[in-house]
Amino acid sequence: MADYDVVVIGAGCGGLSAGALLAKQGRKVLVLEQSDLVGGCCSTFEKDGYHFDVGASILEVIAPIERAFAKLDTTFQAEVDLIPCDPILSCIYPDGSHLTYPQDLGATAALLEKLSPEEAQNWQRYAAYFSELTEVVLDTLFAEPANGLLDMAQMVRKNPRLLKFLPTFATSYQDMIERYFHDSRILQSMAYQSLYIGLPPELVPGTFALLPFTEHLGVYYPRGGMIQIPLAFQRCGERFGLEVRLNTRVAQVMVQSGQVAGVVLADGTEITCDVIVSDINAKTLYLQLIGEKHLPWLARVGIQSYEYSTSVPMIYLGVDSAPPLDAHHSLIAISMEGVNDYWWDNARRGQLRDKPFGLICWPTRSDPSLAPEGQHVLNLIPDGFYRLSGTDWDKEKPRYVERVINFLSESAVPGLAEHVKVVECATPLDFERRLLLPEGAIYALQEDAAAQAMFRPSSKSKSIRGLYLAGASTHPGGGVPATIASGAIAARLIERYEQ
Repeated sequence: MADYDVVVIGAGCGGLSAGALLAKQGRKVLVLEQSDLVGGCCSTFEKDGYHFDVGASILEVIAPIERAFAKLDTTFQAEVDLIPCDPILSCIYPDGSHLTYPQDLGATAALLEKLSPEEAQNWQRYAAYFSELTEVVLDTLFAEPANGLLDMAQMVRKNPRLLKFLPTFATSYQDMIERYFHDSRILQSMAYQSLYIGLPPELVPGTFALLPFTEHLGVYYPRGGMIQIPLAFQRCGERFGLEVRLNTRVAQVMVQSGQVAGVVLADGTEITCDVIVSDINAKTLYLQLIGEKHLPWLARVGIQSYEYSTSVPMIYLGVDSAPPLDAHHSLIAISMEGVNDYWWDNARRGQLRDKPFGLICWPTRSDPSLAPEGQHVLNLIPDGFYRLSGTDWDKEKPRYVERVINFLSESAVPGLAEHVKVVECATPLDFERRLLLPEGAIYALQEDAAAQAMFRPSSKSKSIRGLYLAGASTHPGGGVPATIASGAIAARLIERYEQ
């Protein structure tokens, strides 16, 4: 008899949601996590009384998360104290002016009316189209497996409106946004969001032009930090017998006659099981933990063909005063072409920009308890990437942090440098070492049109029996709601196929 029914590799949001749901099915489930915290990129750490989010900084599109908690006989709101973030976003322009978006769709139309009556009408057309698209996506791509053409056909059968929006995959984010808006200030406020998918506007599939809209469905911050989301899944799973072990690294997946048999830990311990759910990078899983000898040649070629997703540095600041910002998220304005140029001229060549752009996250605007009284936390997400030309992140980190803080002190957050009390930085190289993300890939694998849905590594492995995938490597991709949806999909497939 196996030690466990299911072993889950990785305690990210995908692994913990799958583990909790499988425990609810009555299975004996063990989650193994190599670090000392759950959550992966959706986690929170403390230094000198300041609490910083590792990567993920807010939460939106919560419907898939609500569905997962409902299957655990509870609600998301009962398990996590969600603080609404309104305004949802503030865009800071080079002249120091701000364009700050409220959550309410009508209030946003009124705001844009001041810029241009035509753009206000365009906003209403945009919101109507992407409201329907979002509804369809959540009902299909975020709820159903996509392991092949049959699964895609079943999605269409479930919601025929999906066919209406399939052409959006054949165009770009930039093309879709520019179909609706023409004002440069509005376009600059919607350019950066393409990087949420890890690519520039001209390469991101047009379907993701829904991102600026979905923020208006609600942006939330978990009181106590982003780690509260994975902790809630762990807590719910433990009610049904889920076991979670931290500081436990898996070195090998045991395969016998094409069927998973268990895992070997870094210390040599063997744990047997009938089913494995992997919440780690699919290339690491197949090429290192399983090994090419267990894969058909086509599977080897396929998994090797995937490119790693982008990575970004994170700068964590504890400051002694409230910054002059308007929202939990503030965006340094940049045009669509500016993001495209950054991708080709900087990211692909390994050359950091002299004047960084990106997001400024102000968590203590929503939750003051994250810092000592009267103090604040800022998480900076400036532009950056894994490979640097002529240097590396260990050498570049001090200069990079200083340059970003000084730039923001002269522009978006005047005088910032004078108020910094605590500084930490996690570079793409740090993410690779600490979280075992190859090349610091925060979304695991690139998310262009050729790596979406059934073209992503399958939730149910086609090469190894008893092996299932969750997390950013598989459908529906990266981000907190998507990885939780992937965990729910994996649990459903296991319930269907593993009796």
